[in-house]
Amino acid sequence: MLRAVDSLNVLELAVVDATLALGGTVSLPTLHRHVNATENSITQAVEHLRGLALLWGGEDELRALSVLGDVVGTTVSRLGSPAELLLSSYAPSRVTALARDLGVTATGERLTDIAALAQHLAQHWVVEELVSEISPQARQILDHLEQEATEGTVESTERQVRRKEAEGPVDQLLSRGLLIARDRRHVAVPLEVSLWLRGGRTTRTRMDEIPALAVSPRDRSLVDRAAAGAAFEFVRHVELLLEHWGAAPPLALRGGGLGVRDLRAAAELLHLPEASAALLVEVASAAGLVSAGERPGRDPAWLPTDAFDLWSADSVSDRWVRLALAWFENRRLTGLVGGRDDNRKPINALVPDLERAWLPETRRMSMEQIAAVPRDAVLAVGTGPGSLVDRLKWLRPRRPALRSQAVGWMLEEAAVVGMMALGGLATHGRAVLSDDAKREAAQSLEPLLPEPIDHVLLQADLTAVAPGPLEHVLSRRLAMMADVESRGGATVYRFTASSLRRAFDSGWSVSEIHEFVATSSRTPVPQPLSYLIDDVSRRFGTVRVGAAESFLRSDDESALTELVHDPLAASLRLRRIAPTVVVSDVPVEVLLPRLRELGGSPVVEGPDGSVRVVRKDALRARTPRQDQTSADADAARAAARVSATVNAIRAGDRAVANRPPNAGSAQLARGGPMSNMALLRESVESRSTVWIGYVDSHGSTVEMLVDPVKVEGGWLTAFDHRSDSVRSFAIHRITAVAAMTGP
Repeated sequence: MLRAVDSLNVLELAVVDATLALGGTVSLPTLHRHVNATENSITQAVEHLRGLALLWGGEDELRALSVLGDVVGTTVSRLGSPAELLLSSYAPSRVTALARDLGVTATGERLTDIAALAQHLAQHWVVEELVSEISPQARQILDHLEQEATEGTVESTERQVRRKEAEGPVDQLLSRGLLIARDRRHVAVPLEVSLWLRGGRTTRTRMDEIPALAVSPRDRSLVDRAAAGAAFEFVRHVELLLEHWGAAPPLALRGGGLGVRDLRAAAELLHLPEASAALLVEVASAAGLVSAGERPGRDPAWLPTDAFDLWSADSVSDRWVRLALAWFENRRLTGLVGGRDDNRKPINALVPDLERAWLPETRRMSMEQIAAVPRDAVLAVGTGPGSLVDRLKWLRPRRPALRSQAVGWMLEEAAVVGMMALGGLATHGRAVLSDDAKREAAQSLEPLLPEPIDHVLLQADLTAVAPGPLEHVLSRRLAMMADVESRGGATVYRFTASSLRRAFDSGWSVSEIHEFVATSSRTPVPQPLSYLIDDVSRRFGTVRVGAAESFLRSDDESALTELVHDPLAASLRLRRIAPTVVVSDVPVEVLLPRLRELGGSPVVEGPDGSVRVVRKDALRARTPRQDQTSADADAARAAARVSATVNAIRAGDRAVANRPPNAGSAQLARGGPMSNMALLRESVESRSTVWIGYVDSHGSTVEMLVDPVKVEGGWLTAFDHRSDSVRSFAIHRITAVAAMTGP
């Protein structure tokens, strides 16, 4: 039911509110009279509500579900409180005459339907007569509460004041029924008074007027080309970042997420704002291209997945479709990244608590509303996003307040991803909304993408200019041996000693590098670049670095030779680096006893070359401290358990003593959740103890005594005598309620 109510628009919610406020049972003509909308739109809203099973019955008697009021937060009203208050001061003969004049049936001197008479009186002149008796200050309070549709706070609503004795403005309103008490401190305007103040309508504004979108003319082909360029850049940035992370993965935070410094480094690498870099990282994660793993040393890090290699081999259009669908269906609110949570802690990218269940629906509705504008029109600059927020508020008014800000983020993200451009939805962006999104979006985007080129232009200043998007293989090889210096219409790569060393570290030979730069350039290879390649090649590998955990040194070269070639010493992974020196990657603690097992008599050598004969230290554990208060604590816990047990037994005995006589039979009156709620609300007002029958999570019915504190949202908050604590009980699980009859 909650999902159905959350899917209602403003008009449908107004119909639901009016039905509940008018008593829970109304006719369609009554809704036509009181809901501020056209009859046709009200009828359509009623049919939709009946289709959702929120309303049922015929047009002459439409009924709301019994628990619908708790879901939408509207209390079912009993009409006529001010009118009944006025009628109670009239003589029976005058009441009968009024009833006869208004066509309400009366028997003798008592009415058969005083509520109906009160409703008729309220619609005619009773409220007007009562309002005319109050002071201007009281009238201002009444108008303010009605216009704001809110509750007022007073010192107390329990004082009984007669109409003639009421002096203060609040007392004047309460004594005449123009305000009714919600609880001991809060008051509200009754429905019939609100109807009179609003001219018979439940709202002052029209409920069926859908906010219009602010649009301006724009050539659709221009939108498509601009969005295609953004889509191409988005794919290229994802590929570049994940290639970089594959070689130098950033650490994953202990609580999950990407560190602020790593996000800033990614933004600098891609020459993007941090918000765009965060979006790119989140979309890549949603597409399954990046995930948490381990880098050497078993440190947790963010790494490209195996799917990234397969994704990189696809065409640009197919790669974009996968990213666009991941963004479109993503539940994570990326716009929060860079802000702070309720505890003033920074919100990082890829943290696990950015999920918002309403986000995919809001994103789809936003894109569908933009797609519905005329073909050669887009959202107007400045006013367009605000009008879209207003439209979504009308369509889904029960969404959280954060949704309005999320719509602005969503439009910015759609432009970065390449779904939109210049305020309009591109053709390939519209295709993402279709059932066959993968095929249609790729076919729409493919003709708009630039053709990849297979060459660069080498220059004498050790740079290479790519006059357009490079082929995938050429781009990856060039990025291996040169650094990107600038991006734009043409990408500039710079060759440096460190970038060329990166290629040598990857296994490239000097001849392969010379051949690559010569075949990939349309211009001759500059002499400075050839000199640089040869110079880095000469210095490459002259110094070698290795890792060793331990070493063996002996003046007896034959003894070391025999040990290195001994098959039993193969597990020690000995490597001779000098005639008298052998190294191993096995720790000394393992190497020393293993050599002794092979018959040797090694000793440990210190950093200064001296021999160390070390005896093993005797290991000891800390003596546990004696807790002098443990006995007292055990006694206190035992006493508390005994006290809790006694309280539970006594509460059970009282529950049995106050059990209704027919509680165990099928004839026990069960009025349903609404009847139980009425009894429980009376108990809240009177602060009394009641007996309830409750079905627990195991399906067993238990009986208990409780002191109700609050009844709200389908839940009872009450003090449980058995557990000696305040608990919450689901109203629909309460089988029966009875007032306490014993001590």
